[in-house]
Amino acid sequence: MKLWVNGELLDADAARVSVLDHGMTVGDGVFETMKAVHGRAFALTRHLDRLTASARGLGLPAPDLDEVRRACAAVLDANPMPMGRLRVTYTGGVSPLGSDRGDAAPTLVVGLGEATRRPDSTAVVTVPWTRNERGALTGLKTTSYAENVVALARAREHGATEALFANTVGQLCEGTGTNVFVVLDGELLTPPVASGCLAGITRALTVEWTGARERDLPLDVLERADEVFLTSTLRDVQAVHRVDGRDLPAVPGPVTAKAMRVFDERSGDDLDP
Repeated sequence: MKLWVNGELLDADAARVSVLDHGMTVGDGVFETMKAVHGRAFALTRHLDRLTASARGLGLPAPDLDEVRRACAAVLDANPMPMGRLRVTYTGGVSPLGSDRGDAAPTLVVGLGEATRRPDSTAVVTVPWTRNERGALTGLKTTSYAENVVALARAREHGATEALFANTVGQLCEGTGTNVFVVLDGELLTPPVASGCLAGITRALTVEWTGARERDLPLDVLERADEVFLTSTLRDVQAVHRVDGRDLPAVPGPVTAKAMRVFDERSGDDLDP
């Protein structure tokens, strides 16, 4: 396995960042994860645009996207595999211990791990913790992921692969690494970005390609929805067959099945939509 670290393509055993890197000490960094199919990253341009927006929101210098593209290409070429998880991590670089940043250049790391196609359906649980729709990091894809680690561990304990959050006013928000869609009376709906959810790339494409509508939804919509599905970079569109203790019938339902089919077709036609 070879990774890109600050301008060099290195073997995994030799790939190192400083223990004083601000991304490690205080989570001062942003990242993007992309699906890679036979050496090509899906929706690379959209992901790099979001990387830039996240860096701007965190107050980091804008990443050199030409360098990021070179790094992605080098890592993909060096690690051939049918399907992979391509991750770009961009941090505040070496800094003093504490929250203040130093004067060092940002750190850029690109890595690739093997991945497999997800099952067509999965189980999810709701968790008692909330997303803060008014927080300083809301809408940014940062490396401060400890809340997601805790919530995902809760999901695994209950036989699920994802945990869903409400926001501070009790509205359905998102999963630890997914966006959520529901079907009510035949209408496909998803929480708006104002709910505090991440503006997922797969979410945006699903909205564009299916005509789904954004709407504020109470968390208990999950108890009434006819269908539920998740979207993310590596899940694409994945049906949900159980929410907490509630089994959903005939999964995937007709709206979800159509969304899955449309996403497969459209994403297969254009790897950088």
